[in-house]
Amino acid sequence: MTSLSGFRKFAEGLNEQDEVMPILFVGHGSPTNAIEDNEFSLRWQKMAKEIPVPKAVIIVSAHWLTRGTHITAMPQPKTIHDFGGFSRELFEVQYPAPGSPALAKETASLITTTNVGLDHDWGLDHGAWSVIKHMYPDANIPVLQLSIDYHKPPIYHYELIKELAALRKKGVLILGSGNMVHNLGIMHLPKGFEDINKEYGYDWAIEMNEIFKQKIANGDHMALVNYEKLHKDAKLAIPTPDHYYPLLYILGLQRKNEEPTFFNDKAIAGSLTMTSVKFS
Repeated sequence: MTSLSGFRKFAEGLNEQDEVMPILFVGHGSPTNAIEDNEFSLRWQKMAKEIPVPKAVIIVSAHWLTRGTHITAMPQPKTIHDFGGFSRELFEVQYPAPGSPALAKETASLITTTNVGLDHDWGLDHGAWSVIKHMYPDANIPVLQLSIDYHKPPIYHYELIKELAALRKKGVLILGSGNMVHNLGIMHLPKGFEDINKEYGYDWAIEMNEIFKQKIANGDHMALVNYEKLHKDAKLAIPTPDHYYPLLYILGLQRKNEEPTFFNDKAIAGSLTMTSVKFS
C-alpha cells in the first residue's frame, strides 16, 4: 500500500506538461473480454503502446450510476465483479491497481458546478478493469472512477467533464467505457456467450452506429447530446443511456484541433457495437 508521503509525491508530480494526453471512448462489450486475447482486447493492448504512458487514469464507466457525482478516493480500489452467469475464472480476476486520494481531491476541486463526493466504497467495476487490465497489465498506474449521475440529462455529462480538461495536460488519461449501440434485450446469441464476439449487426444497429460515427467525425456534439432526435431507431440503439453517456464525457473534452480515430469498429450480437474512438 502506498504511504501518505507517496501520495503527496504523486500529487506534486502532476505538473502541467507540453504534451496533452489523448482521450478515449472504448466499447467494452462482454465481461469475458477481460480474460480473452481477441481482436478487441488485443487492440486495447496495442492502443496503450500507441499513446503516452499516463501518470494516472480516470475512467467513466457505464456501470457506476449514482445520485450525484462521485470519484473513487481510496488508496487501493477493490476489483468489483458486477455480473453473473460467467465462469469462475472471470470471478477470480483481480486488478490491483492503486488509487490516488490526492488526484481524487484535485479532481473534485476542479469541478465547481456541483459537489463531487469522495467515494471510499466502490472500486473498479468491470467496465473499467476489463479494458484497463489489457492496456496496463502490470497494474502499476493509479486508476480512479468518476461516477455517472443517472438523474441528470445528457447535457449535464457533456458540460461537467469540461471542468477536468486541465488534467489532460498533467498526464492523466481520461477514458469513457460503454457501447454506442447497446440493447441487451434483443441480442442474437445462437450459441450463447461463446458466440458474442461474432461480427453481426441488425440493419438498424449498423445504421445508427454509422450515424454516431458521422456526427463524431463532423464534430456535431449537440446532435449526439440530443441523441433521441437523431433518428427513429435511436431508442432501439439506446433503450437506456447508461452505456452511451460515457461517450458524451469524452466528446466534452475534445479540443477543436483534434481528429477522431475509430477502432474496434464492429457490430456484434445483433444489437451491440464495439466501436471506439480516440481523440488526439
